[in-house]
Amino acid sequence: MSDDELVERVRSAVRRFPESQRVLAERIGLDSTKLSKGLNGTRRFTPEELTRIADAGGVTVNWLINGADDLETVASAPQRTAARSPERSDRYHQILDAAWHMIAERGYHSVRVADVAQACGTSAATIHYHFPGRDDLLTEALRHSVKQAFDRQVAELHVIDDAHERLLRLVELQLPSPGPLRMEWSIWLQVWNESALNAELRVLHSDSYSRWHDTIARTIRQGQQQGVFADTDADEMTMHLTALIDGLGIQVITERPGRSVELMRRVLHDFVEREVVRTTRTRREET
Repeated sequence: MSDDELVERVRSAVRRFPESQRVLAERIGLDSTKLSKGLNGTRRFTPEELTRIADAGGVTVNWLINGADDLETVASAPQRTAARSPERSDRYHQILDAAWHMIAERGYHSVRVADVAQACGTSAATIHYHFPGRDDLLTEALRHSVKQAFDRQVAELHVIDDAHERLLRLVELQLPSPGPLRMEWSIWLQVWNESALNAELRVLHSDSYSRWHDTIARTIRQGQQQGVFADTDADEMTMHLTALIDGLGIQVITERPGRSVELMRRVLHDFVEREVVRTTRTRREET
C-alpha cells in the first residue's frame, strides 16, 4: 500500500460524510488545518485519526489501509452489517453514538428510547425508524464496539511486524483504561449478561468473541513462525490469555479493591513473558 492510495481512500471516506469538512474535523477532534494537510498528503494520519475518520465515513480502517474489507489482515474482521446510505449515515450515527454512551454509562435497562431521542434532539419515532426496539439498540451498540475495536487494531497493528510487540499492543488495547476502552468494557459486561438470556444476542456475542480469539491466535502463530514464541498450541494459549484478560478486566471495571489497570497490565505482561516468550528463550538456553 502506498501513502497516495491511503490518502485517496481517506478522501473518499471524507466525501461520504454528509456535512462540511469543518464539521467533520470537529467530530473527529482534529484541527481542520491538520485534516487538510492529511488530505493533501503533506501530513500522515495517526492510527487514532484513521479510526475516527473511518467511523465518520461509514467505512472500516481495513478498507482505508488495504482497499477491501475481505482481505486477511492483522486482525480478524467482524461480520459485515448492511451498508447504510450516505443520507441516513449521519442521523444513524448520531443515534447510535448517543445510545452507545448512555448504555455504557447508565446500563442497558436504564436507557429509554425517549432518553436517546432527547439527547439527539429528535423524536422517538425517528429512533424507532432506525432501531425498531431497545434490543436492536443493544445489538447495534455491540456491533459498534466490535467495529471500533477492529478499526483500532488494524490502524495500530498494520505497521508492527514483530509479533511480540504486536501481542503486547493487543493487550494494551484490551485494558479498561478511562475513556472509550472502559466504556466498551461496560458494554461487554452487559452483553455477557443479556447473552445468557437472549439467544439471538448470544450468536452475535459468539461471533464477536471468535474474532478476538482469532486475532490473538493469529499473532501467536506469527510469533512462532518468527521464532520468538514457544511452539505450543496457539488456540490453547489464546484461551488462557483471553480468560486472564476477561477475569482481570471484570475485576478492574467493577473496582475490586487492589485491582487497577496498572496491575492488570503488569500481570498480563508477565504472563506473555513467562508462558509465550520466556519458554522459547529457556529452551534455547538449554540447547
